[in-house]
Amino acid sequence: MRTTPDSLPAALAQGLPRACLVTGVEPLLIDEACSALRARAREDGYGEREVHFLERGFDWDALMMDAASLSLFANLRLIELKFRNAPDAVAAKNLASLAAEPPQDTLLLVTGELEPKSWKSAWVSEFERRGLLVVAPEMTRDQLPEWIARRLQRQGVSIERAAAELLADRVEGNLLAAQQEIERIALLRPGAKLYADAVAELVADNARYDVFELASAAFLGNAPRALRILDGLRGEGREPPLILWALLNDLRALSRVLQHGPDERNLDGIFRTEQVWGSRQGPLRLALRRLGRADIDALIAAAARADRVAKGSLRGDAWVEITGLVARIAGVSLAAA
Repeated sequence: MRTTPDSLPAALAQGLPRACLVTGVEPLLIDEACSALRARAREDGYGEREVHFLERGFDWDALMMDAASLSLFANLRLIELKFRNAPDAVAAKNLASLAAEPPQDTLLLVTGELEPKSWKSAWVSEFERRGLLVVAPEMTRDQLPEWIARRLQRQGVSIERAAAELLADRVEGNLLAAQQEIERIALLRPGAKLYADAVAELVADNARYDVFELASAAFLGNAPRALRILDGLRGEGREPPLILWALLNDLRALSRVLQHGPDERNLDGIFRTEQVWGSRQGPLRLALRRLGRADIDALIAAAARADRVAKGSLRGDAWVEITGLVARIAGVSLAAA
C-alpha cells in the first residue's frame, strides 16, 4: 500500500503492516509519519525498539542474524533502519528481502530522504507491494498556505487566506519553521481568528535571531554577522537539525540552479523553476559568484556530516561542525572567522 503522511491515519485504521518505508523530501513530514507509526507499534505491543544507521560497510549479516533471533525481553520488536543517502545495490537487495519477508514477531521501519526519481526503484516498490510505503512529496509554495491553515485549525485557530500567505512568505517553504510558527501562534492566540495585520504583528514581534537570518548572512558572505547569529541561536536553545536544514535547503537550491548552466541572464526564471522565492534570491545570487560546483558539493557533504554528528551517528561536537560550515559558506576559514 502507498499513502501520504496526511492519509496515514486512515491507512493505519486498516491495520499495521510489518514492513514500513517512510520517505520523501520533507523532513518534518517524514519525522511525523515515523512518530505515528512508532506510537501505533507501541499500542500493538511492540515493546522493544532497535535503531540502526545504514552507512557504507553496514554489516547486513549481523542484522539478519539479530533480526532472526527471538528477543529475550519482549515478544514483539520494532527494528528501525535509517539511511542518509540512497541505499546502494547491496542495501537495496537486503531491504527488498526484508520487506518481502520480515523477521518473526518484528515490525520493520525504514526511513530516510529519497528524491522522486528513486521512488519507483525495485526495493521501494517491494515495500509498496508487501507492506506500507509512506511518501512525503515536496510542499509547493501554492500548497503551503492551505497546509498552514489546516494545521492551525487543528490547534483551534482559524486564519484568513491573506494571513496564511503572509506566514508562508515568512517561512519560505521550510516546513520545520512553519510548524514552529504555528505552535507559537497557537500558544499566543488560542482560539483566535487571525487576519493579515495580526500575523504581521506576531512576526514583527519575534525579534529573536532565526535560522533564515543565519542562512542569509552566511550566503551573503557576512561571516561576522552569521557567526553572531549562530551564537544567538545556540544560546536560545535552537536544535542543530533545524539550523542545518535551513543551510542545506539553500545549498541544495544552489546545486539545482547550477544544473541549468551559468546563464545569469535567465537567473530569475531559473529561481522560479527551482522555487527559490523572495528574499532568498539576493543571498544566493551573491553566493553563486564565489561558489562553484565543487565548493557546493563539499559544503553539502559537510552539512550531511554535521547532521550525522548532531543525531549521534558520528562522534564529534555538532556545534563545532556547524560553526565551521557557516564560516565556509560565508567564504572564510574557521581560523579567519
